[in-house]
Amino acid sequence: MSDTACTATPSSTFTDPRWMVPISLLSMYIIWGSTYLGIRYALASYPPFLLAAIRFAIAGVLLFAVLRLRGFALPTARQWRNAAIVGTLLLAGGNGLVCFAEQTVSSGIAAVAVASMPLFAAVFAGLYGEWPSRGETVGLLLGFVGVVVLNLGAGLSGSPLGAVALIGAAMAWAFGSVWSKKQDMPAGPMNTAAQMLCASVSLTVIALLHGERLPAHPQASATAALAYLIVFGSIVAFSAYLYVLKTVRPALATSYAYVNPPVAVLFGVAVAGEHVGPFDLARMAIILVGVGIITMMRTRKA
Repeated sequence: MSDTACTATPSSTFTDPRWMVPISLLSMYIIWGSTYLGIRYALASYPPFLLAAIRFAIAGVLLFAVLRLRGFALPTARQWRNAAIVGTLLLAGGNGLVCFAEQTVSSGIAAVAVASMPLFAAVFAGLYGEWPSRGETVGLLLGFVGVVVLNLGAGLSGSPLGAVALIGAAMAWAFGSVWSKKQDMPAGPMNTAAQMLCASVSLTVIALLHGERLPAHPQASATAALAYLIVFGSIVAFSAYLYVLKTVRPALATSYAYVNPPVAVLFGVAVAGEHVGPFDLARMAIILVGVGIITMMRTRKA
C-alpha cells in the first residue's frame, strides 16, 4: 500500500464527520448559548427591534449572496410569501421579542424561558391533528409547570412585560415552526436567507412604529456584540446546524435546545455577573425535563 493511500489529506480530515460533527455541535452549544449575552451587550447602544433588524439584514444579504454565487435557485413568489410569514414569526416575533425582553430580564433567565418553545410547538401541532401522546402530555404538563414557576420567580416577576415578551417569543417561534412544515418553503439554506431578509423588513417596520432610531455614537462593545451576532450567531452557528442536521439523527441535531440554557446561564454569571439562585436552577431543570420527555416521545414515535 502506498504512502498516499495511508495518509489522510488535510481536506479529507477537515470534512471527516468524526471531527466535524463534534466541532459543529460544540459551535452550536457555545455560540447559540452565548448569543443571549451578546444581545444584552448590544442593547447598551442599539434599540431592540432595530438591533434584530440590522443583524438579520446583514446576515441575510451575505448568506443570500453566497448562495446565489454557488448556484442556488431563487425562491418562487409563493416561497417568498411563505418565507416572509415564517421569518416574521420566528425572527421578528421570536428573536425580536427576546431582544425587547432582555432590556429588563437577564440573559440567562431569557434563555430558560425560550427553552419552553417545544412545549408550545407540541400544542400547536395539535391544530394539524398531531395530538400529543400520553407520554408527551406528561412532558407538556411538567414543562408548563416549570414555565409558571419561572414566571413567579424573582427573575421574571419583577418584569411582567419582559415575561409576556418571552412567552410571546416562544409561542411565535413554535407556531412558525409548526406552520412552516405544511408550506412550500425555499430549498435548503436559501430558506434561512429568505427568512432573514423578510424578517429584517418586518423588524424595521416594528422598530419605526416603536419609535426606534439608530444610535448617533454607539459604544464599541455594543457594535462588537452586534458583529458577533451577525457573523457567529447568524451565519457560523447556523451553518454548523445545517451540517449536523443532515449528518446525524435529529435528536442529536436538536440537542442544543437542552444545552443552550445552561450555557447562557453560565455566560451570564461568569461574564456579566448575573445572579442565578438555586430556585432559578430548579425551574430551569423542570422546563428542560419536560422538553426532554416530549423530544424522546417524538423521536420514539418517528
